[in-house]
Amino acid sequence: MKKQNIISLLAAFVVVISGTFVVAQQSGGVSALRPGEIDEVNYIDEVQKQDTSGRFSRNYRQQPPLIPHSIAQYQIDLNANQCLQCHDWTNAGDRGAPTLSMTHYLDREGNQLDAVAGTRWFCNQCHVPQANSPALVDNDFTPSSN
Repeated sequence: MKKQNIISLLAAFVVVISGTFVVAQQSGGVSALRPGEIDEVNYIDEVQKQDTSGRFSRNYRQQPPLIPHSIAQYQIDLNANQCLQCHDWTNAGDRGAPTLSMTHYLDREGNQLDAVAGTRWFCNQCHVPQANSPALVDNDFTPSSN
């Protein structure tokens, strides 16, 4: 009995999925990501390079600072965080790097820690490398003066 129910459920699923695909094809809503024919050569836009000429200014209060260097080969996982080799308060002075904010050394209850809090361990959750790339969409944002 259970086997028959599973087979019926799978058959219904296949019918629904194939029906959805047919409707999408007929409506003209599905298009290829490739702009030309399959045998045409695809030319891609110029790759935007990271701007290392200086630091970008922040656009709003409490905005996490942008990273002014490449982090392409940095290990940031549960076992290691290479950002801390330069930016931890114990190393930043010797390396000439900005020190992490003291908020990175507070736990959820606000207790001061000697090491970076687990909630702040993954730097690239908030911090991204700065790049001088064109905007994807128009933006008329102006930062607050307050």
